[in-house]
Amino acid sequence: MTQEAQFKQERGIFVPCRRPHHRDGEYDEVEFDVLLQMQREHFWYRGRHKFILHIAELEIARRFGKKRALKAIDLGGGCGGWLEYLQLNRPGLFSQLALGDSSMRALTLAEPVIGRFAERYQVDLLELPWHEEWDVIFLLDVLEHIPDHKEVMRQVRKSLRPGGLLFVTTPALQFFWTYNDDLAHHQRRYSKQDFRELALSTGFDFLSAEYFMFFLSPALFLNRLFFRPPTQATPQERQNYFSEAHRIPFKPLNEALSGIFSLEASLVDYLSFPWGTSIFTMFCKP
Repeated sequence: MTQEAQFKQERGIFVPCRRPHHRDGEYDEVEFDVLLQMQREHFWYRGRHKFILHIAELEIARRFGKKRALKAIDLGGGCGGWLEYLQLNRPGLFSQLALGDSSMRALTLAEPVIGRFAERYQVDLLELPWHEEWDVIFLLDVLEHIPDHKEVMRQVRKSLRPGGLLFVTTPALQFFWTYNDDLAHHQRRYSKQDFRELALSTGFDFLSAEYFMFFLSPALFLNRLFFRPPTQATPQERQNYFSEAHRIPFKPLNEALSGIFSLEASLVDYLSFPWGTSIFTMFCKP
């Protein structure tokens, strides 16, 4: 069976014959309603996107040279905010782009965002349907949601072509664990050593890891130190707190914070941050 024959199309979305099931316990589908605006406008995402693109573009050029017939997919990419940013800022970096997610809701919301230039696939990260299909895979703030992260890495490895690159971001360092991690259904936060060990156990070559969101760490530390989460909060109260904590700040503050966190993308050429609230890691399939 060819890889194309494994899928059927539903409303422009490629769905495998064995339909995936979205697990709300890992990422609640109701959060997709606000995710797209967050990915476009929130200072955290704007800073993250710039940081990722700056480092990933250098590694792609080093690894593949001037070859531009590269296929890339953003797995667990929700509503397509990262691919939209990639297409707007580096439209020639890849010859083919795709979004993969287990949520049909997210993929449907992504249609007006990326439907012009990227394919959409409903997939389960624990059972990916591809074999040596992609040159580059992005796994951005996804791995921390999944209990069996090793199996995700094995599935991604199977889906990459030999020499292919995997770019991963996750929350960093258990020291920064807060109530927000509980609300977001995080399983863990990661250190550089965690990713070295994960690469070793799943057959990847570990290339490098960099902490970022360094300038956010004082605020997260103070949150951990002084905020005491409600012990008897109702599900609605928990959702209200999550929505409030993740709303976009008023415009002047959001723009100022965007500038501060975007600065990290430039500084990474000259220094390695000793810690940060996030970590960006690069792997290669041998």
